[in-house]
Amino acid sequence: MRQIRMSTLGASLLALVLSACGTGGGSSPSAGGSGPAGSTGASLPGASSTSEATEAASTAPSVEASVEPSTGATGEPPTSIEPSAGAGGDTLASTLILGGPPECPERPFCQIGLRDTYGLEFAEFRPLDVGGPLTVAALENGDIDVGLLLTSDPNITAKGFVLLQDDLQLQLADNLIPVVRNDALTESPEIADLLNPWMATLTQDELTALNEQVAIDQDDPEEVVAAWLADNGLTEGTAGEGKSVTVGSTDFYEQEILGEIFAQVLQANGFDVEKKFRLGPREVAFPALEEGEIDILAEYAATALEFVNEGAGEATTDPEETAELLRGRLEERGLTALDVSSATDQNGFVVTEETAQEFTISKLSDLAQPAP
Repeated sequence: MRQIRMSTLGASLLALVLSACGTGGGSSPSAGGSGPAGSTGASLPGASSTSEATEAASTAPSVEASVEPSTGATGEPPTSIEPSAGAGGDTLASTLILGGPPECPERPFCQIGLRDTYGLEFAEFRPLDVGGPLTVAALENGDIDVGLLLTSDPNITAKGFVLLQDDLQLQLADNLIPVVRNDALTESPEIADLLNPWMATLTQDELTALNEQVAIDQDDPEEVVAAWLADNGLTEGTAGEGKSVTVGSTDFYEQEILGEIFAQVLQANGFDVEKKFRLGPREVAFPALEEGEIDILAEYAATALEFVNEGAGEATTDPEETAELLRGRLEERGLTALDVSSATDQNGFVVTEETAQEFTISKLSDLAQPAP
């Protein structure tokens, strides 16, 4: 079983959020990082468990702090809602305690966004960490009612938390997306045909479950992915016979899981596959892709777009729109992006199952209902 550097995740997730908090997610204000990004203000995907916070930040998606608050599929800001206050003028949120990264109150994708987009004002905010052990423990102990974790954090399923749907699309679209060298696709167009169906198969629940097995159970990523592919009908073929491809990843366990999916699907179809995992943060892995050291890299749509456009603020809350903008930016670099997955790694707000049942809540806008 590969050794997972659990001790680094917390630090990297923290670094990720500090940079991501400004806009859409990421490990560094410079849009570096490679895994999910992070957490509070402008946050994007990241790691989920305490031990993995550091690892996540070093690879997490990262959108520049200059990114403007997210827009929807039409390019217009998402419609906000007015709190439906009760007799005393209070909403459910006004009776609850929110916990998250210390930067949350000042970030457009955290407390500011919850107020401006959803009309939510909480009874109290408690500064904790970036989707790490402090937030998880505070939720379990009842010290907070709503906490910020990353959407693919394995603690969500491991602890039975309920991820509240971002129904008004506050967060940018940091959906998973494979980025591939054009030369590799020209030589082997089968790559797209083989990987795109698996991007459709990889749902949020599936990604979170895979992360749980690797990050919490510490199972071997190669074995975890092999079992998942088999369960979902991977078949062998000959489309890639006589062709070689190199799959890379950044320093984040989720990235290695995605890299294994790409590698094993291609290998099952005849490709000679070389794996170059844990190359480093996005600033290392992305140039390796451009220079041909690797041919395929898992990315996060909004973070990758803001990385290649140097924080121009083009990413939106619509996955397809953001993916298409990303393809346009990648073309000049000799790269392209395949189909975008429904699975994301970005800021998410969670409650315990008990809280969800007590107040009948499943989405963020439910927190604007009248206080009981």
